[in-house]
Formats: sequence, C-alpha cells, structure tokens
Amino acid sequence: MKRLSILGSTGSIGVSTLEIVAEHPDRFRVVAMTAGRNLDLLQKQIRRFQPRLVAVLSAADAEILKDALGASGPTIVSGIEGLIACACHEEADMVLSAIVGAAGLIPTMAAIEAGKDVALANKETLVTAGSLVMAAVARKGVRLFPVDSEHSAIFQSLIGHRRGDVRRLILTASGGPFRNRSLAELQRVTPAEALAHPNWSMGRKISIDSATMMNKGLEVIEARWLFDLPGERISVHIHPQSVVHSMVEYQDGSVIAQLGIPDMKAPIAYALSYPERLPLNLPPLDLCRLGSLSFEPPDGHRFACLELAYGALRDGGSAPAVLNAANEMAVEAFLAGEISFLAIPEIIRATLANHRVLPLNHIDEVLRADRWARDEARKLIHSSV
Repeated sequence: MKRLSILGSTGSIGVSTLEIVAEHPDRFRVVAMTAGRNLDLLQKQIRRFQPRLVAVLSAADAEILKDALGASGPTIVSGIEGLIACACHEEADMVLSAIVGAAGLIPTMAAIEAGKDVALANKETLVTAGSLVMAAVARKGVRLFPVDSEHSAIFQSLIGHRRGDVRRLILTASGGPFRNRSLAELQRVTPAEALAHPNWSMGRKISIDSATMMNKGLEVIEARWLFDLPGERISVHIHPQSVVHSMVEYQDGSVIAQLGIPDMKAPIAYALSYPERLPLNLPPLDLCRLGSLSFEPPDGHRFACLELAYGALRDGGSAPAVLNAANEMAVEAFLAGEISFLAIPEIIRATLANHRVLPLNHIDEVLRADRWARDEARKLIHSSV
C-alpha cells in the first residue's frame, strides 16, 4: 500500500490521480491533499478518500471546510504552512506535486527535504530552480518521477539504454489550436479560443501555455534538469495527433519512442507505480484506425515563446525563473482581457530584457527573481493597456 499526499487535488492532474486511486484501492491510500478555491469538489474528494490532513489557500476557506465537514472531518490547515505540512506528512510515501505555476516550488522542495519521493507534474519547480532541486534530490537520496506525458515518455524510452549513447531528446507538441493560424489571425484570438485545446483536457493556464507553446519551452528547461542534457540536445517536433509522446535519439541513429492515447492517467499511473504498470480503464491505441502520424518543425514567428524559453535556458541563473513569472503574469492578463494573445511573448521578452541575470545559490534568490519579474511584468502590462 503506497500512501500519497496530493498537492493540487482539484486540478486536472489531481482529479485523474484520484480516479486511479479509486480504481486501485488496494494499492494506494491518500493521507493528505491540498486544493485551491474549488471547495465543492474538495469536499467531495475528502468524503470519498478520507485524508487525514487537508490544506487550502486561506484561513477563511479552512473555516468553511471545517463547518461543512464537522468534527469527524480531517485536520484542515491553510496557507503556505499548510501546503508544506501536507508535503511533509509523516505517513506519505510519495508526494504528487500538481500545483500549477511557481507556487508549487516551496512545497515540492519541502517534500524532497523531508525525504519523500516525488511524482512531479509541476514543471515550474525545475524551470525556476532546477539546479537547486536536483542537488536536493541527490543529497536526500529520493526519487523524482516525471508525470508530464513528454517527460514520462523520455523516461520510459531511456530504460534499458546507456545514457552515454543518447544523442538528443525529442519533445513532441500538438501545436495547440493555432498551429495553422497566421500572425494577423493570432492578433484577434480570444481567451475562449485559446482554451479550446484539440487533444488534451487541461487547466486554464496550461491550455494558454500550450496555445503559445510556452508549455513546450518550459518542458525543454524541465528536461534539461531531469535528464542532465544541455538545451542544444533537446529538440521540439510538432506532432498534431498527440500519439507519440516524445522520443530519444541514440548515437547510432536509432530512435526510441513511447506511444499512447492522449490521456494523462497513463503517465500518472506509471509515476505512482514504477517499475510496475497498472491496468487502467482506458481505450487502446488503434494505429490502424488512426492511419498516419505527422511531424513538423515549430514556426519560430508564430510561437515566439518557445524561442524565449531556449534563450532563458542558455542565459541560465535567474533567467528561467524570470521567464516563468513573466509568463504567468502575461497569461493572467490575457485571460482577463487586458492584453492580446500576441502581447504575451512581448511582455515576457521585455521583462527578460530588463533583467540582470544572477546566479542562484538558494531558494530565496529564486523567490526574489520571481517577485521582481512579476512586478516588472505588471508594470509592462499596465503601460500597454
């Protein structure tokens, strides 16, 4: 029986994880969970899975939950201290880190420092503080399992092969809903259009990141730290069918790929149960019905965010943390109708241009870079309105 702490239980990854737990009650037990503001769903999850500890964002929400659940409910805590308490829960064997954005960094690091294995769906943890996180993983002797479908695919495609034989990693991207739109058309894109991903069911922020391909840029940075390869050996191919989840090319020209239907349950389950594979109630991949698979290079003009991410990775230090924070602010402004779709990369580019890159030796320095970038991006957004 593996005991889990789920950080972000009401998001798309958290919901899928709990569905896997429900399918395999003999394998998993949820001892702690955290959520944002979806208290109705959280109450249902608490009643179904009976965690011992639950964290929410605010003290007011914690009181609402306590009143709703009564004396028989779990311990309810709030704020960053509550998130850390769930991440470090003494009974947890593994922590699923699925909080969206840079907010996931502190609790994920707390879990690592507490000696917990981590199933990582929060890519921003490695984007903003990759060197510090991987040093902590090595120091604590814990395991970090990728949950993103692309990184899970690479992880699987490396098994049984020598790391020294790897030539490059190839991350696949669907291209999102605007793969064939002109720049003039992209200027008029609405939030509703950008949220309508053709293949995957994701949260609002990640859906916008997929539409701009910043999601793929963040994944390139994450892959650099997960697999210890420089950015110039990590490529991106657009693959509209979302069947080949990523590939590894070896020095003899062989390419090993992992294929599957576009459903996050498979990579989540593999991270939770590694090295075993759980039976899942998913439809099989029917390649004959699919007929063909296609690939193409990303258009750097249409997807400027991808190039910005590669640039931040090359600059190193605080640049990726600034990239991520500026992107979060720009996406929030786009969803609020304050800026256009094409203004997202411009806000990020300007924020990076105004930043002096600094080395990162401590998490506090990551947090300072994050705060600076949010303030700078906010100024740029307001000046553009």
